Amino acid sequence: MLNTTAKGLLLDTTRCIGCGACALACKERNGLPKTSDAVLEDKLSDKTFSTVNQVGNRYVRRMCMHCATPSCASACPVAALEKTAAGPVIYHESKCMGCRYCMIACPFGIPKYEWEKKAPLVRKCDLCADRLAKGLKTACATACPTGATTFGDREALVAEARARFAANPGRYREHIYGFEEVGGTSVLLISDAKPEELGYPAGLDETPPPHLTWRVLNIIPDIVMTGAVLLGGIYWIRNRRDEVDAAEGHHDASTKGH
Repeated sequence: MLNTTAKGLLLDTTRCIGCGACALACKERNGLPKTSDAVLEDKLSDKTFSTVNQVGNRYVRRMCMHCATPSCASACPVAALEKTAAGPVIYHESKCMGCRYCMIACPFGIPKYEWEKKAPLVRKCDLCADRLAKGLKTACATACPTGATTFGDREALVAEARARFAANPGRYREHIYGFEEVGGTSVLLISDAKPEELGYPAGLDETPPPHLTWRVLNIIPDIVMTGAVLLGGIYWIRNRRDEVDAAEGHHDASTKGH
């Protein structure tokens, strides 16, 4: 269950004007290079952690959703990803072994890999964890001029979303995306459109998906054990063969001596 005092973001497509200030602020905060001449045409990558793209007549943000029970963290066999009490899902690069299970497990397709580097890492938004630790807002929320990206406690953000529904009848499709999906997320989305119309995955179950990834991961020890037994068997056979050869050689030498 998601900690209601954890921090998060409320994204509102009806307030977004497509200025791209949030995406540029993310780039600056993370020291990321320019990847597109047009900020609204940028795509999520190992060098771009947050985007704003035009979808029809709306502007839609994409970023890590910071799930309450992250599939990426559950799938990681070395605990390189961690859900913190403050809300962010952070990455411990020193622990990462490059298996990329997190990329497969994420229901939102967020983690990206530094394919071009000799020592690649997994890259994604960390919800400005260092800024939150200092009592600051995320860089993107600070840069937003219209309230399309709002920062706060998750419980307060849910209340804010419902208040916007009540104050603007007919303006919104009254659904808070991320409130229940995959067990809840720290990043919430409201709009006048369905999630799938905005490029978000639809039909996600309310149950966190890690139990699905664990079914796969639970097989891994069996595979490892089978491999270990096989390799051990090969070693024993080769070792035994050498012993037999040595014994036969010794026997032949002894026979010749007689």
